[in-house]
Amino acid sequence: MNAWLFQDARQKKKVGEKECPWSVGWYDPDGKKKSKSIGSKSMAKKHARKVEGQLAAGTYQGQTRKPWDDFRKEYEEKITPQLSAGTRDVIVQCLNAFEKACNPVRVAAIKTSMVDDFISTRRNDRGRRPGSKLSPASINKELRHLKAAFRVANEWGYLAAVPKIRMVKESKKIPRFMASEHFAAMYNSCEHAVFPTSLSYSPKEWWQALVTFAYMTGWRISECLSLRREDLDLDAGRAITRADDNKGNRDESVPLHPLVLDHLKAIASFEPVVFPWYHSRRTLWEQFHKLQAKAGIHLPCSEKHEHTDACYVYSFHDLRRAFATNNAENLTADALQRLMRHQSYSTTQRYINMAKQVNSAVAALYVPEVLNRRQA
Repeated sequence: MNAWLFQDARQKKKVGEKECPWSVGWYDPDGKKKSKSIGSKSMAKKHARKVEGQLAAGTYQGQTRKPWDDFRKEYEEKITPQLSAGTRDVIVQCLNAFEKACNPVRVAAIKTSMVDDFISTRRNDRGRRPGSKLSPASINKELRHLKAAFRVANEWGYLAAVPKIRMVKESKKIPRFMASEHFAAMYNSCEHAVFPTSLSYSPKEWWQALVTFAYMTGWRISECLSLRREDLDLDAGRAITRADDNKGNRDESVPLHPLVLDHLKAIASFEPVVFPWYHSRRTLWEQFHKLQAKAGIHLPCSEKHEHTDACYVYSFHDLRRAFATNNAENLTADALQRLMRHQSYSTTQRYINMAKQVNSAVAALYVPEVLNRRQA
């Protein structure tokens, strides 16, 4: 892997040997011939040694001028097809936002300062609700996808180094879950349900089966609605969530509690899915919130839900958190992680209500003698 020095013959004839700059030539790892005009012979020798060292160490980075548009097209053709449809949509939105904020031309020109400009712009963009700003969590989600794209650009030799990405600080909030007394109230209020319609059973039976299933399995609402009739075995008491329908990206056979099975038997039909919903997704959320209102559920509200303008109500994900919280002390961490299909154990930890573990230790805390006398 040798680099060589030379002078361009036409330039040499034009300005003379003494004035003609020296250049360095070499072959890159792909076998392509490269060259660069340096200037003096001594500087050309230094650059030649640098190139030879990079080639020998395997750290050579070609100075490509790959257009951003070409890279994005290649990235979406080779990388994103293996991801879920939901993730692909998020990536498209993220790259669109990056282009709008920074207008990148060449991949090699992407620097940390450009990423900081993107963060600054996104901080001032509006959120889902009128008058709101984009949340730090949404910005961080976009930054994670950008970092993944930049890593691929680096691996393909289009970007010399992945720029430093500073994540936006997010406030840590106590995870909320549906309390058992609120679940009981909502379960009883299902008699007020209006949707879904045109089924062989009542909306009340549909909603009681759905909330019971979600509360006692920890499945995401999208997983519940995607459960196929063929993947439910009422005799064996098991249900299969498919890799295409869950974020764990793996098929999972899950045992079901007898009470869950009783509710599922009540909505048995010839529909292709267990929980058919032929209305808009927004209608699903609105119906869920109206049932809570009928149940008299009224919670402290710091922000409105992203799917509707409703406030003072639980989300479907609060049913999932309730499953994690209520079973955290009865299941091992590995079992809980598997049932919730988390790829990372740290994610499972965030869903566990740590208060239960802390409360059990409070009684064993050291108490100073002066406080013991006060209590006596």
